[in-house]
Amino acid sequence: MDTLTILDRLVGFATVSREPNRPLIDFISDFLAGHGIESEIVEAEDGRKANLFATIGPRDRPGVMLSGHTDVVPVDGQDWSHDPFRLRVADGRAYGRGTADMKGFVASAVALAARASTRDLETPLHLAFSHDEEIGCVGVRSLIDRLAGRPLRPKLAIIGEPTAMAIATGHKGKLAARATCCGVTGHSALAPNALNAIHLACDFVGALRGLQSEIERDGPRDADYDIPYTTLHAGRIAGGTALNIVPERCTIDFEIRNVAEDDPEAILARLMDEAAALVAARRERFPDARIGFERLNDYPGLATPVASEAVAFLRGILGDSALCKVAFGTEGGLFSQRLGIPVLVCGPGSMEQGHKADEFIALDQLAACDRMMERLLDRIAA
Repeated sequence: MDTLTILDRLVGFATVSREPNRPLIDFISDFLAGHGIESEIVEAEDGRKANLFATIGPRDRPGVMLSGHTDVVPVDGQDWSHDPFRLRVADGRAYGRGTADMKGFVASAVALAARASTRDLETPLHLAFSHDEEIGCVGVRSLIDRLAGRPLRPKLAIIGEPTAMAIATGHKGKLAARATCCGVTGHSALAPNALNAIHLACDFVGALRGLQSEIERDGPRDADYDIPYTTLHAGRIAGGTALNIVPERCTIDFEIRNVAEDDPEAILARLMDEAAALVAARRERFPDARIGFERLNDYPGLATPVASEAVAFLRGILGDSALCKVAFGTEGGLFSQRLGIPVLVCGPGSMEQGHKADEFIALDQLAACDRMMERLLDRIAA
C-alpha cells in the first residue's frame, strides 16, 4: 500500500482521544508483520489504548526514530461537509479528521517501513506511535519509560507534526493547573454576609492577568515564536448552582506556556502567592476561605540547538529547509528530557488545517514527506 492508501485506512479509525486507538495500532502491527517487522506493543492499563514501537534493521546500534501520535481531536459541534472519518480526495487535497494532525505523517512512515524492510540498513529505523497526545502528551510516557531502561536509545527523533516540511527546533513548554476557590455560601439577598467563590475566582483571574502583563513587559523573549514571551491563559471557569445562592465553590482551569528561559514552576509559585494574599485579606471575616491548586498536566518545551548535528543531518536530507519554532506543543520535549536524544519536529501539512471542520492535507505535502522518507532511507541504507 502507498501512503495515500494507508492514510485512507488510518482516517477510518475514529481515534478521538476519548475512544480506543487499539484497532489502529493492531492494523499497523499487522501491516508491519506482513513485511517481516516485529512490533512492540505498550498497552495502557485497560488495554483499550496502546503505543507501538518497531525497529527495522540492526539492533546493536542507535537509529533514527520517526514518531507520531495516533489520536485525534473530537469533531463534536463542527460542521463537516462529509464524514470526517472517511477519507475524501478532491482538488489536490485529502480531507478527513487527522489528515494534517498527524496521520499523514504516520501513513508515510508506515509506508517507508515496508520499503525499508527490503533494504540492508546500516543505521536502524525506529517507529514510535503513541496515544493520548491531544490531551497533554499522556500516552507516550509509558513508551518512554520502556525505552529509558534500555542501553541503546535512538540517536535522533523526528516528530512528524505538521510544519509544512520546515524543520522546527523548538516549542514552548506547558503546565496546566486548576485553582479551586472556596467561599462561604448564603442567600443572595444577604450576599454581603457570605463570600462569593466566583468573585474570589475573578480576583484570582485578575492576578493571573496582571502577572501576564508583567511577563509580556519584562519577561524573557524568544523572537522565533509568533508570541515571543511566556503566556498565561484562563481557559475554563465553573461555579454556582442557582442565581439566588451565593456560590461557595468555583474552579478555574489555567495554563502556562513558557519559553525556554522562563521557569513555569516559579510562575506557578507566584500565582499561588497571589492566591494566598487574596485569601489572607478575607480570612478574618471568613476563616474557611481558601484557594487550592491541582496540577492537571505538564510537558517540557523543546530547544534543539540550530548548530546541532541533528539539524545538519535533516537539512542534508531536505536541502536548505527553513528553520522555525512552533507554537503548539509536542512529545518532543519528553523524548529530549527523558531520553537525552536530539529531537526535531518536521512533517507535512499545516496546523492551520488541523482541529477544524473539513481538516485536510495537501497531496503535494504528502508527496514532499514521501520524498523526505525516501532520502532518509538512502542515507541509512548500507
